[in-house]
Amino acid sequence: MTLAIDRTDADTAAHPVAPQQVRKKRKNERPVWEEPPTVAGEAAKGITLGGVLLVMLVPLWIIVITSLSTQGAVNRAGGLVLWPDGLTLETYRVMLADSTVRNALVVSLGITLVGTAVSMVVSVLCAYGLSRSRSFGHRFLLALLIVTMFVNGGLIPTFLVVTGLGGYGQLWSLILPSAVSVFNILILRAFYSGTSTDLIEAARIDGAGEWRILWSIVLPTSRAVTAVMALFYGVGYWNSFFNVMLYMPTDSEKWPLQYVLYTYVSRGNGMPGSVNSGFGDALSQTAPLSLQMAVVVLTLVPLLIVYPFVQKHFRTGVLTGAIKG
Repeated sequence: MTLAIDRTDADTAAHPVAPQQVRKKRKNERPVWEEPPTVAGEAAKGITLGGVLLVMLVPLWIIVITSLSTQGAVNRAGGLVLWPDGLTLETYRVMLADSTVRNALVVSLGITLVGTAVSMVVSVLCAYGLSRSRSFGHRFLLALLIVTMFVNGGLIPTFLVVTGLGGYGQLWSLILPSAVSVFNILILRAFYSGTSTDLIEAARIDGAGEWRILWSIVLPTSRAVTAVMALFYGVGYWNSFFNVMLYMPTDSEKWPLQYVLYTYVSRGNGMPGSVNSGFGDALSQTAPLSLQMAVVVLTLVPLLIVYPFVQKHFRTGVLTGAIKG
């Protein structure tokens, strides 16, 4: 037995296994409870994923192609265009030449950036305070926040409070009423509660205060969940238009892009707030449906640019925070 073991060790030493082979072997190992894949199962997975991919990409393709189509192509297609036919950028030129769209784009970017910053500051501070077991009244405050997820005053009391504070017609009324999400705070709190106590205690021994611990230890170790929460807040602000209907329905200079799109699509003729109730004389040469789809594309572009940079944090951000909770 000893000789066999020594011979095996000698063979291993003489022919070492490459690290890549070891990783590949471990990757291919399956749990004992998991059945080996079958051809039918693999085919079903591929068909299902392909179908889901088509469901997501085909509408996006139709929107983009329709926005690039001419009036004749839209008329020949009877509406939305599926196959390219006479593509042109004239719709985007006309759209971006209108002051209402440019102002709405600036307003949307400003609301999204400022709102996301305010929401993240409030959420991070609140979540960190609630994650410290020795913080004053953290149990009562946590219970109070959870109650607000199920019980609230309603739309009319919220409108009366905002207008009573002078928010009617002000841009801050599009940010502060929705600045805090209790759900996001709970996710951040769950993640912060799992921060290594050894790191925190070592920082306290070195004389670090709560602000230094939050900035130098908690936030650097929770970049994933912070990025995901920032994306959630940013998407919420970017897609928001209902508050505009409540607090500034007549001032088109303060309308965000989503509300401009909503008003234009609901009316179907001309961009509200523009000269001659549309894009000037060019509207007669450009398909209204193409204009609608062009505005839709414009609202999607920022999200498509930002999402790939945050997508890698989704699993480690949301799921890890949920597991630690």
